[in-house]
Amino acid sequence: MKPNLQGMMKQVQKMQAEMEKVQNELANKSVTEDAGGGMVKATVNGRKELISVKIEDEVASGSDKEMLEDLIVAAVNKALESAGKMAEEEMANVTKGMIPPGFNIPGL
Repeated sequence: MKPNLQGMMKQVQKMQAEMEKVQNELANKSVTEDAGGGMVKATVNGRKELISVKIEDEVASGSDKEMLEDLIVAAVNKALESAGKMAEEEMANVTKGMIPPGFNIPGL
């Protein structure tokens, strides 16, 4: 039996269109994570772009610059990790059943 190449190509094209749509939608979705019990908050979109950093007044007016820098890095890294997970979940919904387990696609 010959595989239906035309049907397979249509499925691949449909999946590519859906993946592109999801990637565009991810730019409009964001996650916010905090560090230091909420003293520093970082917001990142689904494309892993830093959108904002919020610093509580009591931390900003303090004199411990090194601590503040560490909190910013921690909050941004947590937000980037969450954004990556969000993107993976969104893309997994599109590719469900289409990509064999363990098969890597660049950009996912």
